[in-house]
Amino acid sequence: MFKNALISVSDKTGLIEFLKPYVEHGLRVVSTGGTLKHLRENGIAAIEVSEQTGFPEVMDGRVKTLHPRVHMALLARSGNSADDALLKKEALDAFDLVIVNLYPFADALKKNLPDHDMIEFIDIGGPSLLRAAAKNHDRLTVVCEPEDYVWIGGKKELTLADRRRLAARVFRHTSRYDDLIGKYLATADERPETLVGSLVDKLRYGENPQQSAFWYRRLDAKTGLHDAEILHGKPLSFNNLLDLEAAVATVREFELPAAVAVKHTNPCGVATGPDLATAVSRAVKADPVSVFGGIIAVNEKLTLSAAEELSKIFLECIIAPDFAPDALEKLKKKKDLRLLVWPHLMKPAEGSLFRSIDGGYLVQTVDRPLTVNQTGKVWPASSTDSSTASPPQSWPQEWQLVGQPPEGQVRTDLLFAWRLVKHLKSNAIAIAGNGCSLGLGMGQVNRVDAVEQAIARMKKHHPDFGSPELASSKKAVLASDAFFPFPDSVELAAQAGLLWVIQPGGSIRDGDVIARARELGVNMVLTGTRHFLH
Repeated sequence: MFKNALISVSDKTGLIEFLKPYVEHGLRVVSTGGTLKHLRENGIAAIEVSEQTGFPEVMDGRVKTLHPRVHMALLARSGNSADDALLKKEALDAFDLVIVNLYPFADALKKNLPDHDMIEFIDIGGPSLLRAAAKNHDRLTVVCEPEDYVWIGGKKELTLADRRRLAARVFRHTSRYDDLIGKYLATADERPETLVGSLVDKLRYGENPQQSAFWYRRLDAKTGLHDAEILHGKPLSFNNLLDLEAAVATVREFELPAAVAVKHTNPCGVATGPDLATAVSRAVKADPVSVFGGIIAVNEKLTLSAAEELSKIFLECIIAPDFAPDALEKLKKKKDLRLLVWPHLMKPAEGSLFRSIDGGYLVQTVDRPLTVNQTGKVWPASSTDSSTASPPQSWPQEWQLVGQPPEGQVRTDLLFAWRLVKHLKSNAIAIAGNGCSLGLGMGQVNRVDAVEQAIARMKKHHPDFGSPELASSKKAVLASDAFFPFPDSVELAAQAGLLWVIQPGGSIRDGDVIARARELGVNMVLTGTRHFLH
């Protein structure tokens, strides 16, 4: 099928096996540098590109294929008499097969190399060869991905549609490559954010069976969910991935052993504990109805005792930085449970967040975990033991107090609830106590509904906290992701015995809300920072 090939690759996977049948039928091969050596060592008598150009490689290989005698053989048009005459005059055969992939810039980026080394991973000749060949796909075949060898080799002849498909892959490939380099060279304040990525998997379907879906990874991401290994269970679905993202983002907020249960991208049970088994048990019991069929994320190695707790309920996925061997063995008995290990689970998210809209997309920075506030002062880590909590000597400058200063477990639970509420869909309310979520309200079109929903869940699943008499003595706390526009939410909190509230403030009626809180004996922390999540 092919008569004259130009080959220059960094990824040599499958190359020899693909070429040998064609070489045995007379394929002429022109190649460069390390590729030429690889071909010859494996019995393929390739011709050095300098024989094609009549000019040696120079500048340590920076200039080798950038030559008219290469690009004339690439760009000569089929059936064009002038082009044919030029090739004949120059004694050149047109290339009909080009196999090129680029210097591994993405791999080099992960090594944190100095700039002068990274610059040498910027390929110049490779993109030029690929773009020239792809432009001329009317008569030649261009391959940039080793995964295409199998289906090409299985065909007797390639159609124009086949060559066009391969050409499209080339332009996407070079576009991703250039985007990655552009991001590397740009300063942080001018770094372009674009939706350029590499396919991880074609998913069975999207949110619903009638929707097709694909999973892509960002080329500049040093880690991500694509690095998580499925140890057991079926492939991940579109909805699984969204829920896993929400669970991981939430569990990253906590330093103590923590477990997060997520359903439909909303946390439904969140807890910390002195050990992971305790945290898991508390998270499941926080809302045992909603956790059914959910996804669990934990922030440290999953132990057997924690696995025994999780094996009692139906779950879709469990993701952890590591699994103890006996815990893994225990959980693998559940045939359909997906188990994912991701060693970098607790590494903070990098880059920006993208949301598609009709005709375009939105980009924003990540709402970072709340371990350090804007002043740089560290808030105390979550603790279920008030005797070991280490509250800061003073409140962060931008945080204002209304009422009594919180101490011990109340202070710890205020932070716990504040960290949690930012991961609930707005309007969002989180009620917490003793390092555990007690009642969550989310996704409501007004804040009063969210408060009522959170209180109702607390009363249903934690009646000891749900009684006004007991709740005030146990000092459950309430967090709101945005300000209260009216005093009504504070009144509902007081009726439920919730005498500690943390919220951003900033309403034009803050004065009315604060005055009502004082009348009702509700203590309040105003943080000045909103945490909407749409």
